[in-house]
Amino acid sequence: MLFKVNSNFFFTRLQYNSGDWNTDQRMPTNLLHSLVEYTNIPVDTNEKVVTLSSGEIYRSPFCYLSGHKLVQFNDEESQHIKSYVENGGFIFADDCNHDIDGLFAKTFETEMSRLFGEEALVKISNTHPIYAAFFNFEKGPPTTSFELNGWGDDLVHDYLKAVIINNRIGILYSNKDYGCEWDYDFRNKRFLAKDNTRFGVNIVMYAMNY
Repeated sequence: MLFKVNSNFFFTRLQYNSGDWNTDQRMPTNLLHSLVEYTNIPVDTNEKVVTLSSGEIYRSPFCYLSGHKLVQFNDEESQHIKSYVENGGFIFADDCNHDIDGLFAKTFETEMSRLFGEEALVKISNTHPIYAAFFNFEKGPPTTSFELNGWGDDLVHDYLKAVIINNRIGILYSNKDYGCEWDYDFRNKRFLAKDNTRFGVNIVMYAMNY
């Protein structure tokens, strides 16, 4: 990664001017706890919030972008997001509406087409290396409880999308609402039959190693 200036991994949330960016407030701590639990990556356990219009994004090895509402990047935001991923950065973008016809989904996909080209955002195969980057997910992206409960578009999305840069995922895009799925106190994982943040570990490991 071009952007690692710290030996510790840290989680960066991107703040953008449009929409609502500050979602799933317990999720970063939960995911960071899983990295400590399962991996030997040195981890900074404090979430960082970076304004997308600033140059701070270039110091981040991994960025998270989410919301429910309008996504419309201004000129500075557009320049930074495009330059960041084209130079090796990684962004995990998650639709909190879990809805392919929702406002976040429609406007985020429009922005990806504007910045990277109409065909840039593509479905990734369920055999993609991200599904074996740490844990094995043989069926592709794990289903969330929101999909199973019929919220959002009442669909179970059996794929994720991505903007591929130099044969590597630059932007991973989900309509599955993983952020809300992982938005709970990490101490409550002991009540789960299987830790549902494990796929988040895969996402981070892919971002750091591919």
